[in-house]
Amino acid sequence: MLDFRGQGKALALAAMLFGINATVQAGESRLLYASLGDTTRAPIGWVEFCAENAAQCQSGPTQARDIVMSQTAWRDLTKVNRWVNETIKPLTDQEHWGVVEKWSLPSDGYGDCEDYVLLKRKMLMDAGWPREALLITVVRDKKGEGHAVLTVKTDKGEFVLDNQNENVVAWTETGYRFVKRQSQSDPNVWVSLGDTKPAVSTASARDQ
Repeated sequence: MLDFRGQGKALALAAMLFGINATVQAGESRLLYASLGDTTRAPIGWVEFCAENAAQCQSGPTQARDIVMSQTAWRDLTKVNRWVNETIKPLTDQEHWGVVEKWSLPSDGYGDCEDYVLLKRKMLMDAGWPREALLITVVRDKKGEGHAVLTVKTDKGEFVLDNQNENVVAWTETGYRFVKRQSQSDPNVWVSLGDTKPAVSTASARDQ
């Protein structure tokens, strides 16, 4: 079982093992984007997570940035997605914590969908990827259930890292309905993506 105590060193080591390109040419694309929709409530669990992990939720207006999707960047995304999916074992919050909803980095090796997302996001940020291009996103999956994925904004389009898929795919290939996600300019501002029905973002972990 993976133990993430001493997470900084462990994740840095993982990044080196993956050969992640820390710069990812992010500075080459700094485009401003209009809001995708009206601002909306943060998902249940986000505020509490931020209270315990302030460094992961630094707010304040910043400039939107996209990743330049080089072969190296694509390889890194694929490695991170597969490594986290294979390493973290699926467990619902009710089974894990005795509560319906809790966002947390999976420090004991267990988590549900949003915990996978938080770890992938942290690993990429620790490797130098810009936060503004790594957006936690709430969707409805193919069963109509709430689910969380990581959307990566690039100059080649938007791609999704998902604990239910070992492959990184374009958002249009997921078969999901998109509900809300973080703003590029502020991680604590969430914008609507069209599906206005309420969705709990962590309805299920990866099928076992």
